[in-house]
Amino acid sequence: MTVPAGLLLGTLALNACSGVKTSQADYNNPENQGLPQGQTMGTGGGLFTLGKGASGSGGGGANQIQVNAYLWRATLATLSFMPLVSADPFGGVIITDWYVPPATPNERFKVNAYILSKQITAEAVQVSVFHQVQQGGQWMDSPADPAVANGLEDRILAQAADLQAQAQNTK
Repeated sequence: MTVPAGLLLGTLALNACSGVKTSQADYNNPENQGLPQGQTMGTGGGLFTLGKGASGSGGGGANQIQVNAYLWRATLATLSFMPLVSADPFGGVIITDWYVPPATPNERFKVNAYILSKQITAEAVQVSVFHQVQQGGQWMDSPADPAVANGLEDRILAQAADLQAQAQNTK
């Protein structure tokens, strides 16, 4: 019996994470809500830390998340109505599964979102929307309206700015 390569790699990746230790206080911290389990926005320099490294140099180390935490949380929140296939906080990539809107069961959408910067700017988020329509029982690719991707990007940026403002007001 052969083991599929994807299953083997997934098992290895999960095993590599088995030594990660976090406290309950990390999960209860409001700044960390919406972040993947075990990752915080604290100022320590550990592997699962967002923000400045222990040296205070502002990060940049290979073991730190390279995307803006507010953009990450805003993207997850904006796309939360769609089922997630993959979310990579280190690479800043979120991939959804197909979503069928209840009002139009003969069409479906899939989204790939890329966080490209540590700054909240218009160039920091790129959203790709895929659209299919059902014809004769088969799903067929159809061009997605570019306004959908632009609207999602705008919503993500606005929510990230709101999250950042809320965090600054609570300090």
